[in-house]
Amino acid sequence: MTGKAQAIAHGAATIVNAIALGKGAALGVDLWTKAEVKLTDEPSIIKGEITSDPEESTALITKTVSRVFKHFNVEKRFGAEVKTWSNIPAARGLKSSSAAANAGTLAAVAALGKTLDASEVIRLGVDAAFDAKVTLTGAFDDACASYFGGAVVTDNLKRKLVKRVTLTDDLVVLFSVPSKKAYTVDSDVNRLINAKPLVEVAYNEAVKGNFWVALSLNGVIYSSALGYDASVALDALAAGALAAGLCGKGPAVTAVLSKDKIDSVKKALQRHKGEILQANINHEKAKVI
Repeated sequence: MTGKAQAIAHGAATIVNAIALGKGAALGVDLWTKAEVKLTDEPSIIKGEITSDPEESTALITKTVSRVFKHFNVEKRFGAEVKTWSNIPAARGLKSSSAAANAGTLAAVAALGKTLDASEVIRLGVDAAFDAKVTLTGAFDDACASYFGGAVVTDNLKRKLVKRVTLTDDLVVLFSVPSKKAYTVDSDVNRLINAKPLVEVAYNEAVKGNFWVALSLNGVIYSSALGYDASVALDALAAGALAAGLCGKGPAVTAVLSKDKIDSVKKALQRHKGEILQANINHEKAKVI
């Protein structure tokens, strides 16, 4: 059995969280996840390994490969060994699941010697995220930002990419990443849905291209709904960030800033608990490597 392939997909940051509205927006960052899929002659047996965080569940990456096998009707012919490694901290809101699903799907398709267009790759990864119960909305916005890069605005319920925008390269993204993990499926959905009218305001700003207003507004809304301290983001804004707010369902906070503000915003974030990660905006598509 020789079918083996590797792929890479990049991370993303929330502009508008889609849980309340079913619509969202996100931007790609150059954190990454790589996946390797190796075909075996044990049909339907798919083994997973997350080398960068062995304690995390492998359900998503195994379900991703299973979805690809079913798509090509080969689940009774092959099994697989799939492993991922990543510099994206898991379960902090930094889209580790979307990156893993995109990379895993691409690697599985390539290992079979097949090809799929981008929309099918993203669709299979979103389906796998539902299968693995790691998402409430399918995270179509995060999946598109991870796959395509740039800023994306999406209708998650219709799985429609509303717009994609190339951002300037002179921006930096800082993440304040607490050590505590938070899983999307544990979120109090009722509290989030109550915020729907406010999130709609943020989403409409994103549709207009006012991404930084949308990101900061979304951050305040979701921090309040989920019980997070909004002062992390507010301190980043006071230090000169263009935008700052909760990333995903947290607990990480995103700050977008120009390069000349790195020192001042880092200093503001260092007043709070958590590791600080620095990333650039990503415009590179997910790909087989």
